Amino acid sequence: MTAERPPQETIPQTRYERNRLRAVVESYVADTKPVPPMPVDELREHADRIVAGTGIDAKYRDYVGVLVNNQAWRDTVAGIPYDRRLLLLPKCLRIEEKCPAPFDEFGLLCKQCGLCSIQDLQIEAERLGYAVLVAEGSALVTSIIQTGKIDAIVGVSCLSVLERAFPYMEAAAVPGIAIPLLQDDCIDTNVDIEWVWDVIHLTSDDRTFRMNLDGIRRDVDGWFTPAALDAAFGEASGETERIGRAWLARAGKRWRPFLTACVYRALREDPDAPFPEALQKIAIAVECFHKASLIHDDIEDEDAERYALDTLHTEHGVPVALNVGDYLLGEGYRLLATCGAPPEARARMLRAAAEGHRTLTLGQGAELCWTRARKPLTTLEVIDVFRRKTAPAFQVALQVGAYFAGADEHLDPVFTRYSEAVGIAYQIRDDLDDLAADGAAAGGARPTLPLAVAFERSHASKETRERLRRAWTEGSGADAAEVARAIETTDAGERCRNLLEAYKEEAVRALAAVDNPSLKGLLRRVVAKIFNELEVKGWCSERQAGDAADRAAGAEAAR
Repeated sequence: MTAERPPQETIPQTRYERNRLRAVVESYVADTKPVPPMPVDELREHADRIVAGTGIDAKYRDYVGVLVNNQAWRDTVAGIPYDRRLLLLPKCLRIEEKCPAPFDEFGLLCKQCGLCSIQDLQIEAERLGYAVLVAEGSALVTSIIQTGKIDAIVGVSCLSVLERAFPYMEAAAVPGIAIPLLQDDCIDTNVDIEWVWDVIHLTSDDRTFRMNLDGIRRDVDGWFTPAALDAAFGEASGETERIGRAWLARAGKRWRPFLTACVYRALREDPDAPFPEALQKIAIAVECFHKASLIHDDIEDEDAERYALDTLHTEHGVPVALNVGDYLLGEGYRLLATCGAPPEARARMLRAAAEGHRTLTLGQGAELCWTRARKPLTTLEVIDVFRRKTAPAFQVALQVGAYFAGADEHLDPVFTRYSEAVGIAYQIRDDLDDLAADGAAAGGARPTLPLAVAFERSHASKETRERLRRAWTEGSGADAAEVARAIETTDAGERCRNLLEAYKEEAVRALAAVDNPSLKGLLRRVVAKIFNELEVKGWCSERQAGDAADRAAGAEAAR
């Protein structure tokens, strides 16, 4: 988005806020179950109730109405074959000054030049079987509906065009999902690509669409209570075991065992079946590897706190902590070897864990060697450290879940690409969070992306460049506040945020080769879950209670 093109004020401009509103609407539709097709007036009534019941800014009312319509039609669209759907893209997604594509009576004839997002969306949709048009307008929508060859429409457009086209679709009861553009000035516009990608892949073959990810998180968290760990490991016989299990039970997001559980469930015939005891042991093994790496990492980085508590070596001393880390590694391999999986699956899981362990240590080793001869690193060098340090744990989590579910190695290239993108994005987000919280990503204690980007952009000011160079070479000895200000002057934070979004999108694109709809759908939603962490319990229980009381009072008055 360029500075010359103002955003559409009636649409949230951050992905987090858009996802939050979608989650609110999803909860509302699940509770109220509106039946499509709904005329505009009815949609506005639903939107008004949501706005009034949740405190959402009233300027988003029309946008909320679009979301209500989308959610109401979602299951219907999911059940319609791809080859009976139309993807309608607006020609204003192109870069007008550079676009080489001509027009005919049906719209833009894309030349696949790669300058805009139209090419990627069109290629993927046509690969699935969609008809794709790069055009817009209510007259065109009407003529398409009248052919009888299209049973559902996925449309990308600005709110004003959606409003004009909607009555025709509603009158013909054509299921549709609309993704509004982020600007409405009709030139070089932008759209939430991740959202479009999710919608065009929507299918009823994805058995995980209704999978309760929050429920799986609760199941996984339950595997790390002291009682559950004792049941998995057996009775503790010494202090090392007790310390190790206490460390496993400590707070943490547990994304890696969560991924293991999700992949297993997505690949099974019955995604609602209870998790077997063997899967629980495999997931605990994955967390053993991760928690062991944290113990060793904290020692190597001389960190005093983890999870807002003393690190293990601060509490028990370095020798004990090192030994507990080694103990957890051994327990992880033991759990995989004795989980009860078939021999071939067991061998694959052990191999994946060993390869991941090796890659992680090489990444950590590169960082440790850098601390002995500190120098500025480029953006690509820092990202390579992230790739080797953070991605392997995600990849192992995916692989062992898939192998236990009966999959072979054909998914490994997908898991590698997906894990690298997720792992890099995860580390970028941590750097940005640290920088916003206390400038930790500015001090140079370890290689960070904001510092690398800022140094690359600091040529215009010798003073800024020298301050950033000292941050690289002096580490924690540099003034973190001054370095944070230097980073801010280079606009490195914005560049890092753009890279974060790019790697999240790369994770989604990595799934194009997945031929299992359930696995593809599940891993797309996991990206949103990890990076947005939205949880909406209900759209507004107080509002629902008030509406129920009003209905009861009205019924009483009518008697």
